[in-house]
Amino acid sequence: MGMVVLTMKASVIEMFLVLLVTGIHSNKEMAKKIKRPKFTVPQINCDVKAGKIINPEFIVKCPAGCQDPKYHVYGTDIYASYSSVCGAAVHSGVLDNSGGKILVRKVAGQSGYKGSYSNGVQSLSLPRWRESFIILESKPQKGVTFPSALTYLSSKSPAVKAGETTKAYYLPFLPGTTIQPVTLIQGLAVTAAEDSHSTLPKPSPSEASATSSPRPRPVGHGSGETDLWSTTSYASGQNSPGANPGIQRPDSAGAAFQKPVGADVSLGEMELWKPGSALLDAGFVPKEELSTQSLEPVSQGDPNCRIDLSFLIDGSSSIGRRRFRIQKQFLTDVAQALDIGPAGPLMGVVQYGDNPATQFSLKTHMNSRDLKAAIEKITQRGGLSNAGRAISFVTKNFFSKVNGNRGGAPNVAVVLVDGWPTDKVEEASRLARESGINIFFITIEGAVENEKQYVVEPNFANKAVCRTNGFYSFNVQSWFGLHKTVQPLVKRVCDTDRLACSKTCFNSADLGFVIDGSSSVGTGNFRTVLQFVANLSKEFEISETDTRIGAVQYTYEQRLEFGFDKYNTKPDILNAIKRVGYWSGGTSTGAAINYALEQLFKKSKPNKRKLMILITDGRSYDDVRIPAMAAHHKGVITYAIGVAWAAQDELEVIATYPAKDHSFFVDEFDNLYKFVPRIIQNICTEFNSQPRN
Repeated sequence: MGMVVLTMKASVIEMFLVLLVTGIHSNKEMAKKIKRPKFTVPQINCDVKAGKIINPEFIVKCPAGCQDPKYHVYGTDIYASYSSVCGAAVHSGVLDNSGGKILVRKVAGQSGYKGSYSNGVQSLSLPRWRESFIILESKPQKGVTFPSALTYLSSKSPAVKAGETTKAYYLPFLPGTTIQPVTLIQGLAVTAAEDSHSTLPKPSPSEASATSSPRPRPVGHGSGETDLWSTTSYASGQNSPGANPGIQRPDSAGAAFQKPVGADVSLGEMELWKPGSALLDAGFVPKEELSTQSLEPVSQGDPNCRIDLSFLIDGSSSIGRRRFRIQKQFLTDVAQALDIGPAGPLMGVVQYGDNPATQFSLKTHMNSRDLKAAIEKITQRGGLSNAGRAISFVTKNFFSKVNGNRGGAPNVAVVLVDGWPTDKVEEASRLARESGINIFFITIEGAVENEKQYVVEPNFANKAVCRTNGFYSFNVQSWFGLHKTVQPLVKRVCDTDRLACSKTCFNSADLGFVIDGSSSVGTGNFRTVLQFVANLSKEFEISETDTRIGAVQYTYEQRLEFGFDKYNTKPDILNAIKRVGYWSGGTSTGAAINYALEQLFKKSKPNKRKLMILITDGRSYDDVRIPAMAAHHKGVITYAIGVAWAAQDELEVIATYPAKDHSFFVDEFDNLYKFVPRIIQNICTEFNSQPRN
């Protein structure tokens, strides 16, 4: 009997072991058959903003073509969450315009975002934004998993019908938060009239006031029902008897907003955004980024492109409506790429036909969005293509302080012309350049060989532009290729270092030296004076259209060494100064000032600043008061430099008011060089304090 029992026990153990081995083998086989789900990278469109995606870190695939300016990007390296994700990826250089996979990581909001042009994308500047993100190559760390489907914030979708299934949206977990998953209506919207019972309980006074505790979870009324935050007034904390139910929320000034019953209620309109609320603390973006109707953040403009820009557009009859629309689209694209704003570029438009007219001035529209809307409303004037008349109009009227000209920003005028102008542009452009306006010409579908006989002024573009080096002119073969000029033009007009015609303290004057050649100076000291004159001249941009230099030497008599129109280059001026011969004689400073006014400054150009620098080593034999008054009356800014035995009271009479900024005294000729930086600084400070035109 014992043997039987042992045999049975052995059989049971054997069967158990067989079943165990078989089970393990089966599980292995089944595990082999079950394939792990493959990670699918979500694909997004170019216009998707980072702020619309709840996930704090995610991998996405961008399509091709996100380099387009309409996909706005704000910032450099760190981007505001209002930016296009894929546009920022192209700007950062992680992607090219053909698209691809990227890793996006949310980071804290910044106090300022700096715009820049990179990889074919012009990013915009922004003073501040509540959330940022960075772009990385799609190479996550080992063990880190990412969602195959992104969770989006949405502010508007069809109302949920009674009994319809809802979808749970989970907030991203951040360290230090205790928020529970919140179930929201699909699309985050509901029509109050459709279910008068689907309201959440109103928070108790203690809950409403406790900013450190998280929001209460929604409590459903029954199986399958989903609650929203209470539709009662959060401004008062209760509903008044008989009051029309609606949604109210305090605005930034403390006033209440009420929405009538029956209207769609979006999450962005609910009182979820008080400081300390769990939703806000957990990284939710405030209602401005939820609303599909929210305004684009207004940029202060790109500070690296601080220019005052005028577009002269061709509205002549010959251009036709279709090409005129292409021209407007070109302006819109430029306005977008420039990042218009008070701290950056400002832009106005003049349309010309028979006669020019300002469509809007520099101060009319202070951001790209408003500017684009204004361009769309421009209507064609018709008539001839009088570009020369338009350039004269801009020189006299457009760049004025009353029209928004800022004085310290370079003036730029871009002239678009269909074919060729019907009037001459050379003289008008010369006056514009001498006023400090940088003239750019864009010629579209210029004259072919058999049409050149009809051109009023051959080679008109080279006669108009600021420099004939190709930098200031574009020749576009077809109107349909005009859009290709947007980025090259923006890059050039923003290159303020190369805007050679900008009116500055260094290239805007007719500068006349009045040099004492009396016997008391002596030959050696006279050469020192000439070196001082050369050192000052070196600081200026010298050309026919920039600063011009002239010189007079005096004793009892006066001699014109060279006039403003004699030499047009810096080397020629410096050589001319070196060749001035010492005269010797008496000291009639009053007569010398009168002579300089008649022989030198009388030939100064009307739009040039007139600067006289007089150097003397002694008291004048004649009266200087009346000649000095005449110089001041004629707008000649006079600097009086006295050496050795010069009379201080005379220097102050000769100098323009205030005398402390325009008169200088030095004991020895050898110390003259020390005053060069101070004189230049005073000239520039005075220039920059005055209106540009």
